[in-house]
Amino acid sequence: MADWDIKKLRILRTLHELGTVTATAEALHLTPSAVSQQLAGLAKALGVPLLEAHGRRVRLTGAAHLVLRHADVVFAQLERADAELLGHLRGEAGRVRIGAFSTAIPALVVPAVQELRRTHPGLAVAVREAEAEAAYELLAEGSVDLALSLAAHAPTPRDPKFSRLSLLADPLDVALPAGHPLTAEPGLRLADLAGEPWIFGSSGPWSQITTAACENAGFVPERAHAAADWNAIWAMVAAGMGVALVPRMARPGGVGAPVRGAGGGPGVVLRVLHADQPRRHVVAAARRGSEGAPGLSRVLAALQQAAAARAGARTAPADGDAPPDGPPTVQSS
Repeated sequence: MADWDIKKLRILRTLHELGTVTATAEALHLTPSAVSQQLAGLAKALGVPLLEAHGRRVRLTGAAHLVLRHADVVFAQLERADAELLGHLRGEAGRVRIGAFSTAIPALVVPAVQELRRTHPGLAVAVREAEAEAAYELLAEGSVDLALSLAAHAPTPRDPKFSRLSLLADPLDVALPAGHPLTAEPGLRLADLAGEPWIFGSSGPWSQITTAACENAGFVPERAHAAADWNAIWAMVAAGMGVALVPRMARPGGVGAPVRGAGGGPGVVLRVLHADQPRRHVVAAARRGSEGAPGLSRVLAALQQAAAARAGARTAPADGDAPPDGPPTVQSS
């Protein structure tokens, strides 16, 4: 029987994910020569070539891809074994590391942690902020145990390395300057804002989400200003510099809170797009096989509870109730 060295298989899988020996070495805290030596040793032990020259780089052979298909099953089974062993040794205690994008932390992670402190005080949770795509890189390399991300920027459900759980369909509302004529427009649609100057990031997930939502409504948004920080976006909208799509999870002060301008005066009105409201889908992911660990399953359950509470929340006043020149309000369904 061939010698299936777990450490070397992990190096091969990391090379497959990252594409270069240099990136693999950096991710695994090895030297490039050590990576090459380990993979050469694995190829010798298995009796098949795993790498072939491709210009100045290397690529995986067909035999390497075959090995990886079996390695994914092996790693998932090892994660299950770790989960069962952890349950045997620690029961309800332990530590779970979460990587989550910024708006998910106050909206979902913090309520979940607060609930766990009450119900499972022996379970420690460590939180690390990470962009949606970066959270999966941290999960794959073992730096976090659970990743909160957006479905549009996550590996597919068929990826054998991860198990995914849908948490929330987060509605996107539109932020308008107080006094804008469309703040009182009945039945406001996203297409009604086609001629407005828009505020969204120059790159990254939020830029893609805004652009895709507007294109689905039949227009390409004109980006007047680029910003990724929500405080900057609120300030520019309040100053009348443009409009922006806002995930409901990013509302300052929570659902239903007024959004003030600079100095605390009237600033922003949030309108719900009842007819064609876009949404972003929040998912949680774990390395396949690890989701059965007691601590991880408790955290997932708490996140589901927080997501359900948020999805069921309703705010007032109803859409269209506030006059356009009145105090800034968050208008919702």
